[in-house]
Amino acid sequence: MSTIKTIIFDFGDVFINLDKQGAIQNALDLFGLNELPEDLVAINTLYEQGLMSTSEFLGFYEENFPSLSKKDITNAWNFILKDFPVKRLEFIKTLAKEGKYNLILLSNTNELHINWIKKHVAFYEEFRACFNKFYLSHEINLRKPNSNIYEFVLTENNLKAENCFFIDDTKDNTEAATVLGIHVWNIDETKEDVIDLFTINKSIF
Repeated sequence: MSTIKTIIFDFGDVFINLDKQGAIQNALDLFGLNELPEDLVAINTLYEQGLMSTSEFLGFYEENFPSLSKKDITNAWNFILKDFPVKRLEFIKTLAKEGKYNLILLSNTNELHINWIKKHVAFYEEFRACFNKFYLSHEINLRKPNSNIYEFVLTENNLKAENCFFIDDTKDNTEAATVLGIHVWNIDETKEDVIDLFTINKSIF
C-alpha cells in the first residue's frame, strides 16, 4: 500500500458550498441567453487563469451587455458562492495541528471570488493558514484539469505522485491527476463530506 504524505484539496464544493446550476441559470436569465456561448466560456477561463484583470473581465461583460452595471455582473459572477460550514474548518485545523500530512490547496478560482470569500467568510485567513501551500489558479496562471498544474505542484514541492492524495468534485480534474499517478477522491458533494475523508478512503490511508 502506498504511503500518503501529501493531501491536495480543491476549495469549491469541498470546503465552501457552491450552487453551480443556480449560478448558470441566474447568468442565463440575466444575460437573456439560452446557453453560454463559447466566447464567454473562454473569457471566464482566461480570467480564472489570471490572464485577464478583473477590470478587463468586467469591461468585456459591460461591453457585451450594456444594460448591466459592474455591480450586476459582479453579483451574477459571485452567485455561485454559498456557505462554508464551520465543521470543515475544524476538520482542516485538526489535520494541520496533527502535522501528519503535508496539506496543499489547489483551486480554480479568481480575484472576484476570493474577494467575496474574504469579505463573507470570517475565518478565511485562519483556513488559509492551515495549508503548507495555497495555490489559486489566477495567481499561478495555471488551471485544472490541464496536466501542467499538477506537474507544477509536484515539482514545486518535490513530491512523488504516488505519495499524494487529491480531492476534487470535478471528474475531469481527478481523472487528469490519476494519469500522473496521483491517488484521487472524486467527491460527490451531494452526499459526501470532506470531514469523512479517512472513513470513505480507509483503503488508501
